[in-house]
Amino acid sequence: MEEIIWTHEAEIWLKEIYDYIALDDEQKASEVVDGIYEEAQILRRHPRIGYQYQKKPEKEIRILLYGHYRIAYLVTANDKIKILGVFHGALDIDRYF
Repeated sequence: MEEIIWTHEAEIWLKEIYDYIALDDEQKASEVVDGIYEEAQILRRHPRIGYQYQKKPEKEIRILLYGHYRIAYLVTANDKIKILGVFHGALDIDRYF
């Protein structure tokens, strides 16, 4: 089972998602953020399940989908998983990588 590490940036993205949804519905905001977190747990057993977004010799960035959100993560050389960010599908993800 692989280790999942949430970067500080990814935690900020989750907080911003929560804050935005919570303006209308705090319960729904909690459900969405919890759902994103739970979806990411699948990476423990299947680290390469997301589609390949970017592959270079020094890094492999993949995307796992959850509803309207894209969970961007890095598979490291020792197969640790680093969650880089959580992006709404409407955002231009290329601006961040």
